[in-house]
Amino acid sequence: MEPIIELDRVSFTYADADVCCLRDITLAIDEGTFVGIIGPSGAGKTTLTHVCSGAVPHHFSGKFFGAARVAGMDTCTVSLTDIARVVGSVLQDIDAQMVASVVEDELLFGLENFGVAHDQIEARISGAFDAIGIADLRQREIATLSGGQKQKVAIAAILALEPRVLVLDEPTAALDPVSARMVFEVLRTINQTRGITVVIVEQAVALLSEFCNRVIVLDQGTVALDGTPHEVFAHAEQLRRIGVDVPRTARISNSLATAGLIPTCEPCLNVDEAYKLVSSLINPQKSGARTSNVHQPIDDERGRSPHAPRVELNASPVVEVRNVSFSYANGGAAVHDLELHVAPGEIVGIVGQNGAGKTTLTKLLNGLLKPERGTVAIAGNDTNTTPVSTIARHAATLFQNPDRQLCRNTVLEEVAFGLELQGVSSTEAQRRAQAVIERFGLPANEAPFSLSRGQRQMVALASVVVMEPQVVILDEPTSGLDYRECMTVMETVRDMAQNGSAVVLVCHDMEVVSDFAQRVVVMAQGRILGTMPTHEAFRNTQLMEAAHIAPPQVIALSERLSRGVSPTFAGIAEVSHLVGHVMELVRHE
Repeated sequence: MEPIIELDRVSFTYADADVCCLRDITLAIDEGTFVGIIGPSGAGKTTLTHVCSGAVPHHFSGKFFGAARVAGMDTCTVSLTDIARVVGSVLQDIDAQMVASVVEDELLFGLENFGVAHDQIEARISGAFDAIGIADLRQREIATLSGGQKQKVAIAAILALEPRVLVLDEPTAALDPVSARMVFEVLRTINQTRGITVVIVEQAVALLSEFCNRVIVLDQGTVALDGTPHEVFAHAEQLRRIGVDVPRTARISNSLATAGLIPTCEPCLNVDEAYKLVSSLINPQKSGARTSNVHQPIDDERGRSPHAPRVELNASPVVEVRNVSFSYANGGAAVHDLELHVAPGEIVGIVGQNGAGKTTLTKLLNGLLKPERGTVAIAGNDTNTTPVSTIARHAATLFQNPDRQLCRNTVLEEVAFGLELQGVSSTEAQRRAQAVIERFGLPANEAPFSLSRGQRQMVALASVVVMEPQVVILDEPTSGLDYRECMTVMETVRDMAQNGSAVVLVCHDMEVVSDFAQRVVVMAQGRILGTMPTHEAFRNTQLMEAAHIAPPQVIALSERLSRGVSPTFAGIAEVSHLVGHVMELVRHE
């Protein structure tokens, strides 16, 4: 295969920036390959996509060294339009990519600008809608779509242009697990059937390991690792130091190798590989017979995350949603008959497919929307009769798009701003803000919008944390964060809960929900399908399928092992618990 993208010793520094974003990058991406790019925030991933798409140097000015060629064209000497006919891009900020008010017009815009013949347009639009599975959104106004639905529209608009290369910057960040997998399956289909080269920046390492045939790891603007998924994720310790996670199943195989139960080998990247490995260590017939001889941890302990705070029993709820219904005048994710109670110190995860009504629920909680029927009470304040400014004194919200709540010139000013609005003196507000900023490792004097998407997310969360609210409402708080940032954020959220805040967490990362939430509220089509302890919900196959949710790898593996190897695996939700149980069973062999 011939390279479709070639970078020869490329370095780039944005105008007015002191730090070089890319340093002496040499890469060749063959046509027809499926390449994943991972790395911590600020590693240069988005900048690398800009180089591949020609946005650097045509759209973003700065110091560019080396050579970048797309389909043999030097990106510095041809026009951006010429490059765009070869490379289609899906940006990290979807709202910045939208140009139309109606979904169908969004697809038409690109086709008409590229001069596609009118007799071909309908087939291209219909084909793109069908490929992404959003034909039902064709006449919807873009303003009424959820973040995940907008992401799908953006991908469809690029697919309609039939590019040779598709470059995507974290396209699944706002998608539910089933939709995220569907996007990857669509990308694999067009990669295999149409020969389209796919280059994708993504934090979901489990998806990358399954679908990509090559993974590139960036760190501080340089290539740290480059190889097949098995080759790259075998470097677990190096990846952890860089700030990149590995699939949970890889942690299991690595731990078993460290314990001496298996030789050091390629890591298990999915449930199938991990099941084969574990089942090969244990005789299924014997292990079932010896169940009574094997110590089983108490169900409550083996199923509870070590991260999750304990909730004070019998505490009065600080969040009360009673028989609430709401619908938008122009369409959108209406909700019906919602019931929810959250106690102080509790972390409750809200999970479900895109368009299920999760974000609408968060807006009902913070008073931005008023229920048409039923009542919402926050710390005893009815949102129907209490001003939003008063609700905000009790409940702080992190929105899905952090850029919509950033407005100050520096990170320090941004984090202190909410306290100042509540009457805290500027000196005290900045003192408290500085403490939170240091915990998050943020640059206090930088402009928020000069930071990466993940860092802006952390700035927005810091402005919530510093308020020390009774209720914390988080809409996709880990979206766009690398592994290290994700753990920093969620450990901070856990600490807030331990200090008495009630946390309502909307999240598509089921690993995060499994690790930190005590209960989950499962939503689909604007209704609550069930509310129950987190790991009980993930083991409910019918409920997961109805809500378009894929359970975390460890839970999926433990349930499969409980059916095929030994019933004693049932209910295990942590890597350490599963590895320990395997070791115990092997010792009894």
